[in-house]
Amino acid sequence: MEIRLGPRRAWVVCHPRLVHEMLRDTRTFDKGGPLYTRLRALMGDGVVTCPHEDHRRQRRLLQPAFRPARVARLTEPMAEEAEDLCRDWRDGQEVDVSAAMMTVTTGVVGQVLFSDALDPGRAAEVRDCLTTVVRGLFVRTVVPVDAFFRLPTPGHRRYTRAVARLRAIVDEVVTRRRLTGEARDDVLGTLLAAADGPEPEVTGREVQDQLVSLLLTGAESAALCLSSAFGLLDRHPEAEQRLHEEVDAVLAGRTRPALDDLPRLVYTRSVVDESLRLAPPGWLFTRLTTREVEFGGRLLPAGATVLYSPYLLHHSPGSFADPERFLPERWQGGGEAGGPYSAMIPFAAGTRKCLGDTFALAQATVTLATIARRWRLRRPPGPVAPVRPAVTLGPRSLVMRCERRAGQSAPAATPTGARAARPGPSSAVRELREAGATGVDDA
Repeated sequence: MEIRLGPRRAWVVCHPRLVHEMLRDTRTFDKGGPLYTRLRALMGDGVVTCPHEDHRRQRRLLQPAFRPARVARLTEPMAEEAEDLCRDWRDGQEVDVSAAMMTVTTGVVGQVLFSDALDPGRAAEVRDCLTTVVRGLFVRTVVPVDAFFRLPTPGHRRYTRAVARLRAIVDEVVTRRRLTGEARDDVLGTLLAAADGPEPEVTGREVQDQLVSLLLTGAESAALCLSSAFGLLDRHPEAEQRLHEEVDAVLAGRTRPALDDLPRLVYTRSVVDESLRLAPPGWLFTRLTTREVEFGGRLLPAGATVLYSPYLLHHSPGSFADPERFLPERWQGGGEAGGPYSAMIPFAAGTRKCLGDTFALAQATVTLATIARRWRLRRPPGPVAPVRPAVTLGPRSLVMRCERRAGQSAPAATPTGARAARPGPSSAVRELREAGATGVDDA
């Protein structure tokens, strides 16, 4: 389908087979277009945004951190983060679920990247910076006039400050690690070994770009997936009940899952998959043709912008029966859209498929099971604000009320010396609203 982006033409790929063909031919359909132009201003040429010619080198460097064996070792930290988050919730308390999920995912991604280098205060700063950056990015992809973003509006100043602070925090962590010379089994350790060896493979700038890229994509997407899941479960009590029955049976009295539980949390994982289908955090992407090419019956010139939307594919009745319904069971027994041209592509496909897809699915499953073991989350009465698209898609200020599940006792008092308490939900709500959580109109 041909559309216009301002004065230029662009093409939208709408069929799963063509999308897969495009994603597999990264030489012809390279990352580019308005979205990636803006993302590169933030992330540089890290693994998420780099051109085809440099992608293989970067992926080979970072891939070991996200292999299944490494992800398996993170199951316990994932569960700990989720349990710490919800342990002190109270019946009737209103929680900003969007902020809470960002707290969890930022904590876990921070461990993958930096081990324990982010203390609670810095982790909270990173979370807030990421929230502000994501809101500002969307308007920067749809407004083509650079001069507009030099205007000193409150939204522009917030975005600029958030980007600068995020990079400053990352730089502080890198500098401290270099000064101590400590060897750690994390992404930062891998990058510094490649940068500081006798024949450096990466520059200091690339170290920072990779860490910022992985922080943004790793924390934001998983948080949106979990927020969507809790919102959908609230509207579908039968699915929620089935989830609770599975979690209770698998955990058998324990408060959080372990590694061996993941293969048995089949319905929990199906809830995650269905949430990703209905509301894929990455909902729209662009590619740029590097040469003239015949594609889908059209002759596309070199430099053409080509768009594809996982949201569009996931909601197609040609690929999914009753596509607007929340039906986690559609993924049981092999799923509904398998094969080489699956319409289900929340993590893209081909050689540039998301580096951390296994990690993200494990984290979402563990977090969902841990919180559902104790709590039901309910939307308070009143109108529900529509989800506004940003550079990613999902609920950004989802406030829900906690209801303790029957048979779950209140937690004991937190012992002296335990982990620092999480920020209260009321302050998180205020912070998000001050950062523009109602939309991107003032970004």
